[in-house]
Amino acid sequence: MTVSPAPSPGLKAQLLEMHQLARQFGRPVKYMEVCGTHTMAAFRSGLRTLLPESISLLSGPGCPVCVTPADFIDQAVALARLQDVVIVTFGDLLRVPGSRSSLERERAGGAEVRVAYSPLDALAWAAQEPQRRFVFLAIGFETTIPAIAVSVLQAAERRLDNVSFLCALKLMPPALAALLRSPALKLDGLLCPGHVSVMIGPEPYAFLAKSHHLPCVVAGFEPGDMVAGVLMLLRQSCGHRAEVEIQYHRSVKPGGLLRARQLWESVFEPSPSRWRGLGWIPESGLKLRPEFSAWDADRLYPETQVPAAVENPACRCGEVLQALVLPGQCPLFASGCTPEEPQGPCMVSSEGTCAAYYRYGRMASGASAAPERA
Repeated sequence: MTVSPAPSPGLKAQLLEMHQLARQFGRPVKYMEVCGTHTMAAFRSGLRTLLPESISLLSGPGCPVCVTPADFIDQAVALARLQDVVIVTFGDLLRVPGSRSSLERERAGGAEVRVAYSPLDALAWAAQEPQRRFVFLAIGFETTIPAIAVSVLQAAERRLDNVSFLCALKLMPPALAALLRSPALKLDGLLCPGHVSVMIGPEPYAFLAKSHHLPCVVAGFEPGDMVAGVLMLLRQSCGHRAEVEIQYHRSVKPGGLLRARQLWESVFEPSPSRWRGLGWIPESGLKLRPEFSAWDADRLYPETQVPAAVENPACRCGEVLQALVLPGQCPLFASGCTPEEPQGPCMVSSEGTCAAYYRYGRMASGASAAPERA
């Protein structure tokens, strides 16, 4: 059972104002928390139980493991089957199902798949074992891109020719633009991701306010941050405003971290990228620049071309990531698909929407209700 937080005096005042404004506004509103960490934090803290009934929080495509498509997993599996190849990955990716297997199954069958806490772990292992080939699975949003860029630069500087990077890095603003082109999705505002915004600043969200007339607030992850963020969105809605505001001032600054972006731009260049549920999105991914081709697994292992990906037709992860359905509407949720036997990535990742609903929200009101459609 989820336990609601004991509101602090400031939090009580904010919640009181929120309930008053919600009554005055007079209609239901739907805000999307883009980041998977926001989704998990909202459930873990019991925040949803404190919001007015007229305010719905929907989860978006802000989980890097969840949006990684099956064909990337298939390619990683094919690499894992090559002689003397060691796959290095973050832990969440192990159990994500591909078309026919997963990295966890391959490891159980004898493939060497190592879990890393940093991409630099792959470099350390490559230096220690020069007779083996290491492939790091580079996934993530703007938050993790600088660390991966540093690893590529170090591999080049140290002339480590037995390590490479299979890239599925994603950029959040183009995905939000693609998401909002769906006529089925009707939103009243966005709770923008805090960690990503540390890197890029609030400015890349300006088109959401200007072109889509959506209030946007960059919020932190503590319960008080999220209450303040939702209240700021509601104030904009009540005032018929659409602006980009920062609640997470202690970490997010205008302009973001320019040096971090310059670093990754020296290593990567924009490219089209496939997102689970959203398909191919122009300029939404990153690939290694030609000068780093010696560390590009896509170019080094052409023999790992795999058949077209096949996904479980009953799994509705793609629609969950677009906030078109809630996890409880998937026929596999909590029966055929559980954290112990996941059928889709949204149940695997610690930031996945299905994992959050399974762990905290299965019995909560609205867990099986459908979002309104156009």
